[in-house]
Amino acid sequence: MAAKPSGSAFGSKVRMLRRREKLSQVQLADRLGISPSYLNLIEHNQRPLTAPLLLKLAQLFSLDVAAFAEEGEARLAEGLQEVFGDALFEEHPLTNTDMRELAGNPMVARAILTLYQAYKNVAESSHAMAERVSDGIDAPGYDPGRLPSEEVSDVLQENRNHFPDLEDAAAALVKEAHLTRDDLYSGLVRYLEKAHGIRTEIVPIAADRTTVRRFDPVAKRLFLSEVLPPRSRNFQIAHQAGLLTLQPVFDRIAAKSHLTTPDSLALCRVALANYFASAIVMPYSEFLTAAEDVRYDIELLGHRFRTSFEQVCHRVTTLQRPGEEGVPFHLIRVDIAGNISKRFSASGIRFARFAGSCPRWNIHTAFMTPGSIRTQVSQMNDGQVYFCIARTIRKTWGGYGSPHTLLAIGLGCELSYARRMVYADGVDLTNHAATVQIGVTCRLCDRLDCQQRAMPPLQHRLSIDENRRGVSFYASGR
Repeated sequence: MAAKPSGSAFGSKVRMLRRREKLSQVQLADRLGISPSYLNLIEHNQRPLTAPLLLKLAQLFSLDVAAFAEEGEARLAEGLQEVFGDALFEEHPLTNTDMRELAGNPMVARAILTLYQAYKNVAESSHAMAERVSDGIDAPGYDPGRLPSEEVSDVLQENRNHFPDLEDAAAALVKEAHLTRDDLYSGLVRYLEKAHGIRTEIVPIAADRTTVRRFDPVAKRLFLSEVLPPRSRNFQIAHQAGLLTLQPVFDRIAAKSHLTTPDSLALCRVALANYFASAIVMPYSEFLTAAEDVRYDIELLGHRFRTSFEQVCHRVTTLQRPGEEGVPFHLIRVDIAGNISKRFSASGIRFARFAGSCPRWNIHTAFMTPGSIRTQVSQMNDGQVYFCIARTIRKTWGGYGSPHTLLAIGLGCELSYARRMVYADGVDLTNHAATVQIGVTCRLCDRLDCQQRAMPPLQHRLSIDENRRGVSFYASGR
């Protein structure tokens, strides 16, 4: 029986995988035990990818069969929906079916997303340059390519923010260095000096106000700013240990991804080193057991593992080891202006790639009560319901008079997992009347009765009735 579901184009996926692994059709066909001509037919969707062949592919390349079959294509379709929701395409309406068919060819879909991102970057840069010119300021050059942060976000999403090689490397280092939670800082300092000849020094802020961690490879010195709290010192030393020991692993992961610039590659290494540091500070099995025991009480986990609220939120999103999974969370971080600086989704919730998030989401109202946990049961346009928490975090470097940065972290899961979180206690999860209706962006949300709508939805043309006023400018009251 063929494994290819209706509407799916596995051929392009097989071809993309083969090229990613730098294999010829002859080489891959030999590994699969089929002829090169038959593989060629599969790649051009002229023969089905049978279940046995799909399983062989999964075994050869350590693939998640379900993700290979569905998730990547669904994510591309969602990205295309947002792209074609732009007012630029109002005269060229595409249906959801059209977008799913486009997503069936991943290379074409990614090319469209990359082109649109470049268009957005050029448009934003042009506006910024025009403003600078109007102010009499020389406008520097700009790179219209895709943002490195977007490419690295895709790497995390494609891997479901779980990297087994980094988990194994962290466990091995913890064992080799005899690291314990009560003596983590001293243990990491000893490890760097013994294994790599690197000495760690705490630097007074007067010596360098702009850097919290600096490594000098010639002098073999790691300098940490005195403004770093103990939990951050642990993290930064572990991060540097990852950069020193895992470059080949980082590069191998990056080579399988769609990174197009040196900046993207460098940022990817930083993200992977952060992941490794989290795995050192919060070892997988120990942390998962603790998280389940305290029902994902983020603040309590922070006290237990001597980490920050944000670090714990990041770590709980990585608990996707097969057979030892935690709650599949999504995470988002925004600033007070609504700019998204981090995002990841294992829950299925969708984030905007090219715009801000829905203002009705509790991550925005968290700024009204800094430091307090806000809970919300929300429903997306597709009918899926989520339980979410949000809280602000304050970042500061230095003493009195130093600037403070206020951000908000949102963490959530599909409603069926909510009772595994302590924050759901006392919340009536069955009260549909209290569920907040949210969307991805205004252009992709068809709820005309939203009082916070900022622009008309893609599905409805702007229709103004001078004699009627609805709950928003774009809802005339009909």
